[in-house]
Amino acid sequence: MYQTRARVRIANVNSDGKARLLERRRIFEGRLVTLEVDRVVEPSGMEVEREVLRHPGAAVLLPVTNDGRVVLVRQFRYAAGEFLLEAPAGTIDPGESPEETASRELVEETGYFAKRLEKLLEFYPSPGILEEKMYLFAATDLEARTQSLDEDESLEVVELPWEDAMALVAGVDVRDAKTIIALSYLRTHPAFAQYNAP
Repeated sequence: MYQTRARVRIANVNSDGKARLLERRRIFEGRLVTLEVDRVVEPSGMEVEREVLRHPGAAVLLPVTNDGRVVLVRQFRYAAGEFLLEAPAGTIDPGESPEETASRELVEETGYFAKRLEKLLEFYPSPGILEEKMYLFAATDLEARTQSLDEDESLEVVELPWEDAMALVAGVDVRDAKTIIALSYLRTHPAFAQYNAP
């Protein structure tokens, strides 16, 4: 009986294993996100509706000073209703590459310019509903510039010794997913082995 069910399910799978779009309806279009409802045929053959938030993507930075301090920002996040300690980040503007966004956002939020940006990772923060892709960069060889926040931004720059920043991952002080991912990845990156030495 189990084998019969398995054969039926396999017979209904789309040839490429992906859901197939039948119809798309735009429900809301805001300044930053768009909400769409897609009617799709899943690989199993079942027809369902999927709600998708469209977002242009973001660059996330982990700036590290020459003496090994990790630069983060603390800001009030309205949707979360609390102050969060985060890696600097920003939305990719139209026509802008993730690298250009990273360089721009670093100066705007922290007042640092990175002579060296290295893309470490691309990830989806919440792929069940959100299309947004995030691009994580290590920012090193930092040069002090002037912070230039957007009019609607208010944040505090927080510079932590390497050990303290890495300890945040194991604690409860960081609840922002992109920052947890960034710090965890940086902790194992070979370029920062001198700071990770026991």
